Amino acid sequence: MARVVALISALCILALAGIAHCTPEKFNVVGNVYCDTCRVQFQTRISQNIKDAVVRLDCRNIENQTLTYSVKGATGVDGKYNLTVDGEHEKDMCEVTVVKSPREDCKETVAGLEKARVVCTQNVGMEGGLRHANPLFFMKDKADERCAKVLKEIDFLPGPAM
Repeated sequence: MARVVALISALCILALAGIAHCTPEKFNVVGNVYCDTCRVQFQTRISQNIKDAVVRLDCRNIENQTLTYSVKGATGVDGKYNLTVDGEHEKDMCEVTVVKSPREDCKETVAGLEKARVVCTQNVGMEGGLRHANPLFFMKDKADERCAKVLKEIDFLPGPAM
């Protein structure tokens, strides 16, 4: 009986040791890019996904801001992107940035809102290799004529950007 308990204990310890060192060599960062048709800096029911928008993910060392990893990608027809990040980036700050919109009528960015931070490490309590970034956007040159009605529906009072 003691041998069986010892064997089971040894197997459990080996299994846990394997899990402790099991960090993915890749992370998939997913998100979407949309056109802010009402120029309110959030999605509304008439916001439009942007196909072929260019995004870039950069990871920089937290201490010295040195670029440690960078990858570019583009959105699909649904406005979604999927970027593959190689390696563990525990000592880095990683951010996805909108780079370019293919739409001439929707290419303005807002300073401070053109980036979404993502965590690309297993060492913060997050499991698995999938990371979701906050939505990113470009603003339309001129607000859509339907915006007043849409914003009234959600009791939002538009600011001077409209």
